[in-house]
Amino acid sequence: MKGKSEISNEAEEYLEAIYRLEETYGIAKTMQLVRLLKVAPGSVTNTIEHLEKHELVLHTPYKGVKLTAKGRRIALKILRKHRLAERLLTDFLKIEWSDVHELACKLEHAMVDQIVFGMEKALGYPKTCPHGNPIPPEHGVTKNKKGDIPLSQLETNEHGVIAKITDENREKLRLLADLGLKPGVKICMVHKTLNDMKIRITGKTRSKGPIHPILDNKTAATVWVKVSKVRDK
Repeated sequence: MKGKSEISNEAEEYLEAIYRLEETYGIAKTMQLVRLLKVAPGSVTNTIEHLEKHELVLHTPYKGVKLTAKGRRIALKILRKHRLAERLLTDFLKIEWSDVHELACKLEHAMVDQIVFGMEKALGYPKTCPHGNPIPPEHGVTKNKKGDIPLSQLETNEHGVIAKITDENREKLRLLADLGLKPGVKICMVHKTLNDMKIRITGKTRSKGPIHPILDNKTAATVWVKVSKVRDK
């Protein structure tokens, strides 16, 4: 921590990571933070203690960590900067969709409010990042759209449109891009097993990759879709 009103870049990264995990799992566990932030377990423990002293998180032993209202406000502010930076990198600088997450992680900490406002205006006030995740408004929270579900929950012969990708790991995004699976792409569930599923890219949204991509269940759980009323018989 830098002072009473200013926190370190490291603390911002932790708050953002905790927010992402809370949105997915309801709570952030130590080992999840270790994997997401690529740090040692001891570092996570020490930083969580530090954040708790500053009333930014609440830690429940053997369960995990949740943000306080104060911590959530900061996390949303960082997330807003991050996702706007991703849009800048893809829309203006034409950087690969799969590479912008790591770059935005570095940019977000240097973005003062004046830059954020100007960037948002120049980008045309986008509602989502390149991966389909909502950009928090200046004052407010993000909400999952009603009707959006993980691809892994789509039933056989059910149709949907990819809405967002929640895991922004570079390798995972490159895999999905190679399969032609990005927000806006229309798909249909062809077949499901205990370990994976075969889907079909439908309509004119297929730009590359196989017609019938196969995804493991873990990856499919990070791809959210808006279910369509169309259903194959």
